[in-house]
Order: sequence, then C-alpha cells, then structure tokens
Amino acid sequence: MTLMLADVRYSMGSILLSVLLTLAAFGGARAEEQKPERFDWSPESGKLLATAGVSQIEGAGGGGLVPWALITGYGTRDAVGGNAHYSYVHTSSFDLHTAGAAIGLYDRVEVSFARQWLDTRLVGAKIGLGKNFMIDQNIAGLKVRVFGDAIYDQDRWWPQVSVGLQYKANNRGPLVAAIGARSSDGADFYVAATKLLLAQNLLVNATIRATRANQFGLLGFGGNQNSGYSAQFEGSAVYLINREFAVGGEFRTKPDNLRFAHEDNAWDLFAAWFISKNVAANAGYANLGRIAGQTNQSGLYLSLQVGF
Repeated sequence: MTLMLADVRYSMGSILLSVLLTLAAFGGARAEEQKPERFDWSPESGKLLATAGVSQIEGAGGGGLVPWALITGYGTRDAVGGNAHYSYVHTSSFDLHTAGAAIGLYDRVEVSFARQWLDTRLVGAKIGLGKNFMIDQNIAGLKVRVFGDAIYDQDRWWPQVSVGLQYKANNRGPLVAAIGARSSDGADFYVAATKLLLAQNLLVNATIRATRANQFGLLGFGGNQNSGYSAQFEGSAVYLINREFAVGGEFRTKPDNLRFAHEDNAWDLFAAWFISKNVAANAGYANLGRIAGQTNQSGLYLSLQVGF
C-alpha cells in the first residue's frame, strides 16, 4: 500500500512538473512573440499617428521651419524609426529645395542629414552670378531628448525637452566672404520644448536657438554688422483636426548680421496630411522676408515625407 501511494505521488509530481515546464515554455514563446521589433514597419505600431511631426527645412523632426523636442519617426523607446523627405519653397525671386533623411533611436536620439540648395533664378543674373546660380549647403543634425514625454505625460505640466545642434557647411566660401560673412560654415545650438495636449487636440512648441547663420546659413555665418552668436526664438502651434489632418502656424526670428542684406523674420501657415505612418504630405504658405536684398520673399511651401 505504501508503495502504491509513493508511485501515485511520483506520477502526480511528474505530471505537475511537465505541466509547469510546458506553461513556462509557452509563456517564453509568447514573450518572444510580443517583444517589439527593433525596426517595426507596422502601421499599427509605435507612437500615435501625426505625433512624429514632419521634417523641417534643416532636416530635424518638427514643423516646416522649427525643430520640435519630439524625436523623428514612430519608433518607441524599444525601437528605431526614421524618414526621408523633400521640401520646396517657391518665392517671388528664389526657389529653396531641401532633401534629407533622419533616424530616431529609441525615442531618445535623433540623427539627421539634409542638403539645401537655393536657386537664385533671375536674381543671379542681375547681380552678375548668372541665371539660376545655385548656393548649396550640407546640414548634419543631432538631437537628444533630455526629459519629459509629450505623449505619455498628459497628467503633468512640464513639456518634453530636447537639446540639439545643426552643423552647416556652405559650398560658396568666396561668395559669402565677398558679401561680408565671416565664415562659410558654422553650428546652431538649440533647446526645444514641446507640449502635446491630447484632450484639446493641440501641440505647442517653443525653441531657443543660438546661431550666427545668415539666411539659415545660405549666405554664410556672422557678418560685418554682427559676428557673434545671438539667441533667436522659434515657435509652433498645431491643431489636430483628426488623426490624419493638422493645421498650424510657425514663427522664427533670424539674426541680422550683414550690411549687404537686411534680414527679416520668417513665418508660415500650413496643413499636414498624415496619410499613414509611412507617408505624410505638408503644404502651406511661407514668408521668408528679405533675401539678398529682395523684399517680401513669400510663396508656396510643399513637403513630402516617407518613413517608419
């Protein structure tokens, strides 16, 4: 009898152990299945639609003119996101093109690269440079989220805050020196604070930039009127009509370093369509102020972004 009881206990113990091992293996498999992919292309994954913003004209994630504290792409803290973009501004005297790519690492670090080129159209011929004379510059950017989470900190008053830099290298060194610029390359440094109010469908952003750039760097850095860094303000306000559509406006102050070309502040009004997490389109009206002595440089602004 004792032997039979021992056999029964042994058999039950073996069955229980087998069940536990099976459950553990199943649970481990489920955990592996649910672990987020590092590169997640699914439209249902990552951050909320539209919260990645678009690409601004210097390549950073944000609005059209202003970098935001948000990290580009739809990757969360466990994944990587990124995009490529092309933007175009057509004013009465110039065409400004920007193309580039950016990658967001674990919703903490953003690395970007953009190339800008300014087509001077007839203005180039008027000042002796030739019709459609081009001024190009390369822009390498880095942004780091310092604290806050614009999406998940809805019950907290503080915004998401990031710091960033944009190193710019202009390809027309002799030209920018001739008009009074001190250098053909330079770096901008900025602090951006972004607050997303989901209950009000509203995003607001404020950015402080330390810069020496003339016309975003297209006319060099520093000048015969002011050669040092100055602090400039940049702001954005965006209203989310629904998950896919947003409208907004931006304002950006700029330094006035050159006697040759007085510089005005810039602003825009835009509408963005977030077709999916892989495609976004942005259109609006941009006013860049005076450029190289040409007043009221305003007109159509278009941008297309693809990514994940």
